Amino acid sequence: MTTMLSASEVAHGKALLARLQQGCNEVLLGQQELVDLCVIALCARGHVLLEGLPGLGKTELVKAIGRLLGLQFRRVQFTPDLLPSDITGGPILQDKGGERTFVFRPGPLFANVVLADEINRSSPKTQSALLEAMQERSVTVLGETHALPRPFFVLATQNPIELEGTYPLPEAQLDRFLFKVEVPSVSADVVLRILTTRRRGEPPTATSVFAPGELDELFRLVDGVFLPQAVAHWIARLLAACDPARAGVPEPVRQHVRWPASPRAAIAIAESARAAALLAGRPNVDFADVQRVAVAALAHRLVLRHEAVVAGVRARDVVAAVLGSVPMVDRSLAEAAR
Repeated sequence: MTTMLSASEVAHGKALLARLQQGCNEVLLGQQELVDLCVIALCARGHVLLEGLPGLGKTELVKAIGRLLGLQFRRVQFTPDLLPSDITGGPILQDKGGERTFVFRPGPLFANVVLADEINRSSPKTQSALLEAMQERSVTVLGETHALPRPFFVLATQNPIELEGTYPLPEAQLDRFLFKVEVPSVSADVVLRILTTRRRGEPPTATSVFAPGELDELFRLVDGVFLPQAVAHWIARLLAACDPARAGVPEPVRQHVRWPASPRAAIAIAESARAAALLAGRPNVDFADVQRVAVAALAHRLVLRHEAVVAGVRARDVVAAVLGSVPMVDRSLAEAAR
């Protein structure tokens, strides 16, 4: 039998999340939805891909998150000449007691929070060096597996693929990210606040908002949020409705989707919806929590047809159509209940 979180536990979890929200909002002005999605993803222990034009504050946000969490932070600037070993580390030859042996030297991946800055500026070979790390939280070099620190987050930034000198991330790489979030431009009012409060655009220095043990406590509370059967059933039907091979799917899916998302997308929606529920101060997941996270968790996992991409169709619009087409309560189950 599942035990629901108590009212005091929910209030405590919401207060912890509010600290992280506030710290991020002080660094990145006018991007409340972006901040909320990043907080939700981190509390669900997932990786985040931020896509947007240069100069929108993506890197500053990730750097601030590393400091706010009070965890070890490393930054990797992805460039075309970056090699996989520059990220994972590799063996070096050392002389010990007159004998030469290879000793593994950890790379920048061996940190709690890793900023993969402009990840699509490097080649697919280098991008693939993150696959094992993001899924298994380990790195294998010369047949020897090395565990990464826990917790382990990859927060990556990328420029839109239309920009020169970028390499599209392969589907397997995209699937490792819990969320892909598009970073929008800010309004004139936000630009005015930046000009009048921040010389040279420099944000305030962020410091840790968690005492020792509080981050682990937050993870425990998120894990304790209850997922009702009706909500889980809706998530499963949403995923099924994204498969063009099935009968009765929404028209945008049938027309534009080439390959659907894997069950990993449903897991991502469920886990992030738990964090969204705690952020809203609820001990259980609601349909609204699924709606809040579904686009960020699902859109980047859909592969659109070539003609749809050329026509400017966006995967997020397809997901929005699915959310509006699939009823929250299965009609067949409702009729059977009656």
